[in-house]
Amino acid sequence: MKLMALRIHRTARSEVTSWSVPWVAALLAVAAVAVWSQWSALTHITSLGLRDEEQSHVLLAPVVIVWMVWLRKSRLTLVPPRPSWVGPATVVGGWAVALWGFNQGHQAAEHLGALVVVLGAILSFTGAAAVRQFLPALPLLLFSVPVPGFLRQQIALPLQDIAAAVTFETLVLAGVDVARQGNVLEINGTSVAVAEACNGMRMVFALGLVVYAFVFSVPLRTSARIFLLALSPVIALVCNVIRLVPTALFFGYSDEETAIAFHDIAGWVMLLVALAMLWKIVRLLEWLEIPVTRMRLAGRRDADESDLAGAGS
Repeated sequence: MKLMALRIHRTARSEVTSWSVPWVAALLAVAAVAVWSQWSALTHITSLGLRDEEQSHVLLAPVVIVWMVWLRKSRLTLVPPRPSWVGPATVVGGWAVALWGFNQGHQAAEHLGALVVVLGAILSFTGAAAVRQFLPALPLLLFSVPVPGFLRQQIALPLQDIAAAVTFETLVLAGVDVARQGNVLEINGTSVAVAEACNGMRMVFALGLVVYAFVFSVPLRTSARIFLLALSPVIALVCNVIRLVPTALFFGYSDEETAIAFHDIAGWVMLLVALAMLWKIVRLLEWLEIPVTRMRLAGRRDADESDLAGAGS
């Protein structure tokens, strides 16, 4: 009986790991055809990300998606590729959304529909069960869509006011001779519209991506993930102020070229700062004995059971 069970297990295992080279090649070919069919919309997304700094997060989103898929690649051995009708249905739905967006002039719908078409092509060959293994990566498709203008204004204007106010107060506390008129700071006789140029719009989405990638790359509890995701706007604001204060000083006391160079480099550095802040927050929660990671919970449960056993004896 044991020998028969072992053979059944090995047979099932071989069926599960049936991601053969020809199958993967066919999958890539179908995905390439889907990309080609939506080439205009996809290249437009890329061009927007390259020429508009406030849309630069769309260039970071694919990198994060690849990272999250790579972390979970071993899960493919648990699920065999099964062609599914869900794939073609998704392709049709995505095509309809993209066509509607194109005809109605809604670029966000056109872009999202194009991405859904590519996802549907992958679903057609892998099946929904395989894609579910990478479920946390799917919401990142929304980060790959350039933000519509009306939504950008609703987010950017409040951030602009907050950034200008907090930067002004921080500079005053630091003893810098600065004046503020609306969202324009005056330092050393120079008007610095740094709040307008660096309102945090681009950082909200970029840092949101960083936070999302962090919480789904570390074995955290669901409650901890929700907490950190809810903190992402605060983290973005703090990072933006850290960036704005020296940027304003560079604009006031240095030449414009140096100030712009610092502003651009600091934007990427803030991604690393955000990761460091997230790690410190997790460490702080652990220090406060608040369960955060799944592994810590398991170890803590074992320790608690040992303590109870010792007390009982």
